[in-house]
Amino acid sequence: MSEVEIRKPQSSLQEQLAQIHDLLQRRRQAEELLHRHASGGRQQRVESLLQRQVNNELQKRLDGLHPADIAHVLEALPPEDRLVVWQLVKADRDGDILLEVSDAVRESLIADMDEGEILAAVEPLEADELADLVEDLPPEVLPALMGSLDPQQREQVQSALSYGEDQVGALMDFEMVTIREDVTLETVLRYLRRFDELPEQTDKLFVVNQDSILTGVLPLKWLVVNAPDKTVGEVMARDVDTFLPTDDADDAAQAFERYDLISAPVVDTQGRLIGRLTIDVMVDRIREESESEALGRAGLRQEEDIFASVLDSLRNRWAWLAINLVTAFLASRVIEVFQGSIEKLVALASLMPIVASIGGSSGNQTIIKIVRAIAMEQVGLHAIWRLWRKELGVAFFNGLIWGGVMGIVVAVLYDNPALGAVMTTAMILEQMLAAFMGVGIPMMMLRLGRDPAMGSNIFLVFMTDSGGFFIFLGLASFFLMH
Repeated sequence: MSEVEIRKPQSSLQEQLAQIHDLLQRRRQAEELLHRHASGGRQQRVESLLQRQVNNELQKRLDGLHPADIAHVLEALPPEDRLVVWQLVKADRDGDILLEVSDAVRESLIADMDEGEILAAVEPLEADELADLVEDLPPEVLPALMGSLDPQQREQVQSALSYGEDQVGALMDFEMVTIREDVTLETVLRYLRRFDELPEQTDKLFVVNQDSILTGVLPLKWLVVNAPDKTVGEVMARDVDTFLPTDDADDAAQAFERYDLISAPVVDTQGRLIGRLTIDVMVDRIREESESEALGRAGLRQEEDIFASVLDSLRNRWAWLAINLVTAFLASRVIEVFQGSIEKLVALASLMPIVASIGGSSGNQTIIKIVRAIAMEQVGLHAIWRLWRKELGVAFFNGLIWGGVMGIVVAVLYDNPALGAVMTTAMILEQMLAAFMGVGIPMMMLRLGRDPAMGSNIFLVFMTDSGGFFIFLGLASFFLMH
């Protein structure tokens, strides 16, 4: 009996990536030697043989990797090495890998393929998978691709494409097992044995009537533990979590998380079964939304290939930096107003960044909690006053505690109790400003129909910086300069 190899997938993948890097380096060295000794007969044959050996070893390593792991490798390689690896991947795996890579990398891979290669890669895919790729394919390929599908597949692809990317219909698949409720469990078992394999993520069978109306589900575990002479109708579950194809995909993902679903039926408005959602798709959706939110907070409009060209990266980043520059300039104008006070009391210059910084940190804590609560649909515009009261209360006591500590330090350090009192007051007011904006900004974005995660941070930083400078320098000018 062979022993099972136990390994950590992620660490193993990193080792594979390091070995692929080494092989690519050896391949480059072999190419350089070939170019250097292009006229040397025997030596050139030896170097050509060395290059083929490296290619064979590379291909062998790639053959042992899962498509998702190959996608990870491709994303981690610069463009020239990426295309070398892509050309060594077996053609029958191209479609699965294209599904796994990021949008930016997929674009570069498809650009390296001719029309025949693209068709050969995508034709074996399921209808829902094809729908995921269609928008990234060259327009001239689409007529041939749609013509190669049978009528049912073509209808399924068109159905998936008819829904927005944020709707359940764009994420559902069409591979599922349906049964009738008047047959016995023994009949169902015989029926299942006719399959070479069940669709992935099959934890339940969908029970439909002759009009394809969903009447219930039969979990596989119930099928196994019940007597084979019982009918499906006797043991099936009639209370079923279902989705409409027009439902919001994020709501569906939250339902999968809340109810620990593995699969769920998608029905039309008449209750007819038209597809299903599966946990793997929902996990991908949650991950993509999390990444999109993180990119949005950093001002990136889209996922960027880590090895993208300077021009492409510039296009993706310039707008956010321009907004930051404008807000930073406006904040600096606040300091300019109090230049005379700073010249009279130099300590203000070293202390004012502390006030702005603590306000920004506190505001970030608030805004992250509010944005998350909005995303989870735990709060809405109706809760804004209650949230303001709570966050302002937290901010006041935080400001009182840490402002008091900082005020004592400043009073002792500069031998100026009045400056310490100003520091304490400024930190309390700055904390409260940060709390007010931390709740108000995402709620305002929600009210305007915008994603609260997009752009909230930059407006918060502007308000806490300019507000912190104004509060601290204004108090200092009023109380210390007269």
